[in-house]
Amino acid sequence: MRFQDHVCIVTGGASGIGLATARRFGSEGARVVLVDVDGERAASAADAVRAAGAPDAWGATCDVADEAGVEATVHGTIDRFGRLDVVVNNAGLMTFGALETLTGNDWLRILQVDLLGAFFFIKHAFLTMKPGGAVVNVSSVHAVETTPLVAPYAAAKSALLSLTRSAALEGKPKGIRVNAVLPGAVDTPMLRDNPNIKSGAEQLLPADVGKPEDLAAVIAYLASGDAAFVQGAAIRVDGGRLAHL
Repeated sequence: MRFQDHVCIVTGGASGIGLATARRFGSEGARVVLVDVDGERAASAADAVRAAGAPDAWGATCDVADEAGVEATVHGTIDRFGRLDVVVNNAGLMTFGALETLTGNDWLRILQVDLLGAFFFIKHAFLTMKPGGAVVNVSSVHAVETTPLVAPYAAAKSALLSLTRSAALEGKPKGIRVNAVLPGAVDTPMLRDNPNIKSGAEQLLPADVGKPEDLAAVIAYLASGDAAFVQGAAIRVDGGRLAHL
């Protein structure tokens, strides 16, 4: 198994892509830390990952926008499991509104979670990981092609790609790989609650909607030794949707 004896942190791990990724890591031998701002949901998700066959799983309460909490989670992982091999920065928020209605606080709320949260985990991974570690950032097709009313989210996800490139450059001498995936439409609560989808302003073909497990498979590849020569990549996982947006 590719992640035998490995320890993997997955942020936003209580549902959707994060939970599917945690299950995938666990099925391949990893001990998994599922990070969520809601501690009860994190604990319940960890129970589900263990029940699905993971050697061990821990539901860690953490607001990724709080660096002190991130540092405590990373050190708590090492105290509990003795090492850290993989970080998946999946936690994210999306807001909807016309540019003229948005406030600075609206922007900061998204940037603090979608961009700074990833930065904080990368920083503390770099401070603690040994050579051979991997970071996978979950960006979005909105980083390159977007729709109206989601400017802060699209900007944060675009900046996350830039952060991926910078972290890949700085991680290489440390023996740490950093890559990104760009999900398209994925059957998660974030998609189902999207008002643009509900209103019909954004049209989706059923064939363009993927499953969280589709993303988990690519994330696991990037985190594994199979991707040992993949550094600074941004892989679109959208079923070809971006080709006809």
